[in-house]
Amino acid sequence: MPKTYLILLLAVAAETIGTTALQASQQFTRFWPTVVVILGYGCAFYLLGLTLKVMPVGIVYAIWSGLGIAMIALIGFVVFGQRLDWPAILGLVLILGGILVIHLFSETASH
Repeated sequence: MPKTYLILLLAVAAETIGTTALQASQQFTRFWPTVVVILGYGCAFYLLGLTLKVMPVGIVYAIWSGLGIAMIALIGFVVFGQRLDWPAILGLVLILGGILVIHLFSETASH
C-alpha cells in the first residue's frame, strides 16, 4: 500500500475516533470526550492535508468521507446500538463499492 493511502487511512481513523467522541461528549458537556473530538478532528485534517500534496481533493475526499461514513455506521451499531434498515445498508454498500471503483480503476487516483 502506498504511503499516501496509509496516511489517508490514518486520517479516516482519526476522524472516526473524533466523531465517536462527538456522540460520547453529549453535545460538548463532557470534558474528556470533547478533548478527544478536538484532537481527533485536528489530527484527521492534518493527515488529510498531507494526502492532498499527492492526490486530487475530489478523490481524497470521496475516500475519506466514504470510509468514514461506513466506519461510523459500524461503530454506531456496535457501540451505541443504533440499527440500520436495509436501504441504509444498501447505500453503505454502494458507497464502499464506489470507493473500490475509484481505487481499482481510476487513473486520477495515485497508485
